[in-house]
Amino acid sequence: MGFLDDNLLTLILFSPSVAAVIVMLLPADRPGLLRRVAFGLSLIPLALSVYLWLRFVPGQPGYQFVQSVPWYEAVRSSYHVGVDGISVPMVLLTTLLIPLGLLISWRIDDKVRGYLALFLFLETGMLGVFLSLDLLLFFVFWEIGLVPMYFLINQWGSANRGYASMKFIIYTMAGSLGLLLAIQVIGLTMGTFDLVEITAGWPAFTQPLTVAGLAVTVPIETVKAVAFWAFVIAFAIKVPVWPFHTWLPDAHTEAPTAGSMILAGVLLKLGAYGFLRLVLPLYPNEAQAFAGVLGGLAVLAIVLGAFGSWGQSDFKRLVAYSSVNHMGFVVLGVAAAARAVGTLSAADGVTAVNGAVLQMFNHGLSAAGMFLLVGVLYDRTHTRDLGAFGGLFPLAPVYGGILIFTAMASLGLPGLNGFVSEYMVVQGSWPIFTAYTALAMIGLLITGAYILKAIGKVLHGPLNEAWKGHALEIDRREIAAIAPLMVLILGIGVWPMWILNVIGPTVARLFG
Repeated sequence: MGFLDDNLLTLILFSPSVAAVIVMLLPADRPGLLRRVAFGLSLIPLALSVYLWLRFVPGQPGYQFVQSVPWYEAVRSSYHVGVDGISVPMVLLTTLLIPLGLLISWRIDDKVRGYLALFLFLETGMLGVFLSLDLLLFFVFWEIGLVPMYFLINQWGSANRGYASMKFIIYTMAGSLGLLLAIQVIGLTMGTFDLVEITAGWPAFTQPLTVAGLAVTVPIETVKAVAFWAFVIAFAIKVPVWPFHTWLPDAHTEAPTAGSMILAGVLLKLGAYGFLRLVLPLYPNEAQAFAGVLGGLAVLAIVLGAFGSWGQSDFKRLVAYSSVNHMGFVVLGVAAAARAVGTLSAADGVTAVNGAVLQMFNHGLSAAGMFLLVGVLYDRTHTRDLGAFGGLFPLAPVYGGILIFTAMASLGLPGLNGFVSEYMVVQGSWPIFTAYTALAMIGLLITGAYILKAIGKVLHGPLNEAWKGHALEIDRREIAAIAPLMVLILGIGVWPMWILNVIGPTVARLFG
């Protein structure tokens, strides 16, 4: 097993791209074969990720399964990958949702080969962000993930897909520009792009900057402040934090069902991961100074995202705004940790970050499940208008039961996964940001309102006679796609320690 362990992360990272190439070599006029091969090959990185989870040692300091090979020696950039307790759950989440997304895409019949290949290439881009321990490599994978999602929305989306895909790419590329410039400044200043070396040296770096051997007159404190905000804005757009969120409802609404699952389930987590992996370790002083601003934006995302969701009549758009609401709790946990590092409230900050990382994983499960269920209903009815449904429970009792279960996880019902992570964020944030946390409870209240509104509009009330005689029930393939999500939702809700035991030691070392 030596070869497997030594190259495990590389195999996880690039096996989806190899699968995509294999799919592209198959005949385009055999969609059934393409679907089966793509789905089968997508299980390989999932199996490798499960093996990674089982082999990972939570209490071991530093990164594990590290592999480092010189890549761009002129600027001392390397292919450097590794995992810790924060990245391992994200790798597992990514490799789980991709096969489920492919399984729910069985009804895609237009340009099937290109669709499946883009989906697999997207997996490599997302995994690269979670695995990279080199800033330049991190940025390369950050950008790679944008391109497949743009084409998935643009080519296989709904009626307004052109506008939504362009808005998505412009927002994220605008944030990426500042991120690239900040990474270049750090790399050239430190003489390396290696994240481990930079984390050890950059926060305490006080020497004047030099270009071509000449000192730059700009103070290093100013350079750090500008770089800090470049990182924050790039990641805030990706999360997205209010007011950078406006691209998300359009992208979610117009994307194909599986695209929405991955967009909510994984792509939004890249921004939150950037805060945890880069912003807090590289800019501890700046993060502590501006934690109040970040916490305020998080509360606005929680409250306004909930109200935005409540005001929607489009089922998919309602679920899209709920992502702004739920990811706000992740950012609130990050802000609490930033404020608490090095203070007497450090233990509360650790609790908040544990909750934030768990919330990233939990939201990936519940949001992907909700978008899957919206897609199932749209496939039968060709409408997402909540006013066009009503009383569908007797026509689709299995679908109705699954929808209620998944919606309760999104609502934060005790016994399901969403409750555990949101409670941990609130518990950790309360001593640090008491007023912010109290205001965030308004968002929790409205979350209950919009979830119950959606369930009531779809399943309850008088039966809309237009659907009588229609086959609306969820089929076995779709049940197979959502079943793993339901098992994990219940499993984490009942016994969260199996995942917190992986996350906790790393968070304690980084932020304790």
